[in-house]
Amino acid sequence: MIKKILVPLDGSKLAEVVLPFVEELGLKLGAEVFMISVTNNIQGYWPFEDASQPDKVTLVLQGVCTREDYAAMYLSSAAKPLENKGIKITKDVICGKTAQEIIFYANDNHMDMIVVSTHGRSGLRKLTHGSITAKLIQQAPVPLTIIRPVK
Repeated sequence: MIKKILVPLDGSKLAEVVLPFVEELGLKLGAEVFMISVTNNIQGYWPFEDASQPDKVTLVLQGVCTREDYAAMYLSSAAKPLENKGIKITKDVICGKTAQEIIFYANDNHMDMIVVSTHGRSGLRKLTHGSITAKLIQQAPVPLTIIRPVK
């Protein structure tokens, strides 16, 4: 039985085409919806001073997440209509590589289903632009429902 639905959102109108479908599933199945947004992890080298060697400064590779506040506000806004209908929503902002983090989240939180949207690209455009959905098709640990927008 489907009790936990994972919905990755990136702030785009394309990603939001899944929301009416997710709303219907949430209401009919009594499922909890987990909305996540994966933010970019920008890596760079920052100086690090070792207290035991005050004259020496080393460069250390570190990552910095971007737009976490915006992502949290966006998820709250996207979740509001579903919450108003009585659907339980959990919202999380995650930092990292999108497809990888979606897969980790689905595993770690024992999701029953992932629902995503797609541009429906094919051929060379898919190869040159990459596709989170294509990676999820190959690696998702649970059933994946792909919603294509109506044109």
